[in-house]
Amino acid sequence: MNPSPVLLLRALSALLTYPDGELRAALPEISAAIRDAQALDNRQKHELLALADEIAGSDPLAAEGRYVDLFDRGRATCLNLFEHVHGDGRERGPAMLELRQRYLDAGLEPTSGELPDHLPLLLEYLSCCQPAEIRATLGEIAHILRKLGNALLQRGSRYAAVMAALLTLGGEPGLDAHAPAPPPEDLDRAWEEQPAFAPPEPETTPAPEGLAR
Repeated sequence: MNPSPVLLLRALSALLTYPDGELRAALPEISAAIRDAQALDNRQKHELLALADEIAGSDPLAAEGRYVDLFDRGRATCLNLFEHVHGDGRERGPAMLELRQRYLDAGLEPTSGELPDHLPLLLEYLSCCQPAEIRATLGEIAHILRKLGNALLQRGSRYAAVMAALLTLGGEPGLDAHAPAPPPEDLDRAWEEQPAFAPPEPETTPAPEGLAR
């Protein structure tokens, strides 16, 4: 792994955020970070750059609608990590508080309004960490990243490339396009459910709880 994947992690985090005007304005910088990434091979870079180009070349409303359809309607591709671990279980509240405290202990105060286990927020945090902690944390959540990536592949979404890149950074096996598709979701019920929370803690600090396979 690139010993200092800070810019790449921030680029991947940005690609997973809502594709508003601010993100589209940052796409040239994001693409440059991807091109310079030593941890990814040319195929992975090409797939990530294709996602950036898709966002840049889409009608803004179409890109935003595609994002909402993918990530805000149901659990299969939800970017809140504990949605895939605890669902509606009572463990998610304490886990959210634990992860938020982890950010605060690192001197970081989340300002985006997202839940602590929101994957783009976690990646922003990891971009401030040491390589060993990055690798350990990505390894702990690899099963979730793979589940997300496989679901995105089955939907024909270029966002799957982000999950594949994160698995590479974590030293984990990649995606499986032939993985069983998740069952159809009741979207009305999914809209009513609140997202869950994740407390990943790497090997350099206590190991993440609740994200184990």
